[in-house]
Amino acid sequence: MVTALAWMRGAAGVVAVSLVALGAAGCSDGDSTPSGAVSSAASAVQSAGEAVSSAAAEAKRAAESAAAVAQDKLAGVKGGVDAKGQVTLGSVATDADGYTTVPVTVQNTDDASKSFAVQVEFKDESGNLIDTVVTTITDVAAKGTGQGTARSTHKLSGTVTAQTGKALRY
Repeated sequence: MVTALAWMRGAAGVVAVSLVALGAAGCSDGDSTPSGAVSSAASAVQSAGEAVSSAAAEAKRAAESAAAVAQDKLAGVKGGVDAKGQVTLGSVATDADGYTTVPVTVQNTDDASKSFAVQVEFKDESGNLIDTVVTTITDVAAKGTGQGTARSTHKLSGTVTAQTGKALRY
């Protein structure tokens, strides 16, 4: 009985594999020649490549646009001094809405209350800029620390890192 059951399972497996192979061989868009199938596959690969290139170009445009907005915000800060060395970024995370976030901590080394404008750059695993934002942390007490959160302007995917681009204390 066990031998018969094993044989039936083996035979069923062979039939299933044969049906899948025959079904795959029979799939075509009407051109049943091998060269037609290769041509269709090549066309599908080309279309996929074009879609990836288009998505990459769109991502680059979005990052460039975000960088321009960040530069405008920083240019609007009057009387700011370089404070990049007074900024610490925490761990990159994804919030409940799917946006990338990173905690920003600033150290006010001045004797008076100050505000900070911190540009945070989000980069992909290859080091390419994929987004940038400016986070403002206001009214940080003299010799005190302040905290804020930088949030990406759009949903980012893959491995994302964050670094301080520019920081101004004013």
